[in-house]
Amino acid sequence: MHQVLWSHPIELGLDGGDVRKVMGPSDALACLAGQWPHRGPYYVAARSACRAAIAGRRTPDEARRLFMFAAKEAHLTAH
Repeated sequence: MHQVLWSHPIELGLDGGDVRKVMGPSDALACLAGQWPHRGPYYVAARSACRAAIAGRRTPDEARRLFMFAAKEAHLTAH
């Protein structure tokens, strides 16, 4: 299986001032599985979309969009 990447990586501002570059759905899943500060509806949707993008059932752009919503829901900066 090849690595699925986004056309535009996301720079995610984490607690404590750390910044993490998220390159695609696999990186996003690692972020979501770690110390994600808020696990609401967009968190669940992003996790599902990232898994589906890796499996080829959804587009990487859909996963990226939902990951951005999850970051906003968790009050993290993402760009």
